[in-house]
Amino acid sequence: MHLLRRFALFLARTPLVGLILAALVGLSLAGCTDQSSSAQRDVIGTLRIGVIGSVNVLTGPLGFAHSRGELLNALKPLGVDAVEVYSFPNGPDLNQALLGGRLDVGNYGDTPALVAKGSGLDTRLLAITQFNNDAGVVVKDPSIKSLKDLAGKKIGVPKGSYIDRYLQGALQQEGITAQLVHLYPADQEGPLSTGEIAGAALPGVIPSVALQSFQRKGYRLVDSVYTNHPGLAGTSVSVAANPFLAKQPDFGAAWQKLIADSVIYAKAHWDEYLAFEIKNSKANPADIRAAANPGGYAPEPFPAAGVRLLEGTKAFLVAQGSLKTDYSLNEWLYKPSHA
Repeated sequence: MHLLRRFALFLARTPLVGLILAALVGLSLAGCTDQSSSAQRDVIGTLRIGVIGSVNVLTGPLGFAHSRGELLNALKPLGVDAVEVYSFPNGPDLNQALLGGRLDVGNYGDTPALVAKGSGLDTRLLAITQFNNDAGVVVKDPSIKSLKDLAGKKIGVPKGSYIDRYLQGALQQEGITAQLVHLYPADQEGPLSTGEIAGAALPGVIPSVALQSFQRKGYRLVDSVYTNHPGLAGTSVSVAANPFLAKQPDFGAAWQKLIADSVIYAKAHWDEYLAFEIKNSKANPADIRAAANPGGYAPEPFPAAGVRLLEGTKAFLVAQGSLKTDYSLNEWLYKPSHA
């Protein structure tokens, strides 16, 4: 069992193909977890939420609600008496933990969630938590004026992320190819400054504001979702495994209502919400404010604009061969039986 877990974690740190393999290994792990597994607990007790980042903090309107005690208040009737947040460097790692039963809910980008589902993982999409997520490419070399100038050059990008999907789609739309190097945003500045990579593809959405941070340091933006490729905007999603939802039949509806209430409150108290994000971020406050986009949040679990972006991303992943099996997005959406 120990070796299997180590093997799964190794695979989970690879690009999209590794994500698929790691997810399949996760299925095996799910069958041999202990009594703390999501699918085996009669009472939730401690709700375990996975996020992407370097700190174990729940962000976004939901995190703002949690900071005010609203998350526990809303879920207490379901037997939730504590919340633990676990951060992961990328989606494949989070998927492995989610399907191994060590997480109850995963909040992360659309691409790893879509690929995991297409790999046969038994998940449901609880909600689109954010949409129209920005991303972009920055450079140091003054001779590089546009994305086309990066043809044949090395670009750093966190593989398997919505940033990766944006970059590959943008390169395809521009009719060029480049050498994509798997690098997390936190690891890209060194190689970019020395010329080891010619460009860095970065997220530009709260709380991951690397795009704004790099620009503030003097790196130049040559392409972005908002400026050049709005149809390639990313979405953030909230996902749970079907076995957990089957064991806790009231959780999905309660989670969707909690997200709706948190969005409504955050948009009505926007300055307070930004103060919350600034307090919990290591980024420059100006970068957080620059990335702020209240239009990227909606109280309904599946806003039409977000669903369209998800459909576009899934179609791209199918055409690229990153989905082992295609599936109906509508059937993946979690809709309470009493709704």
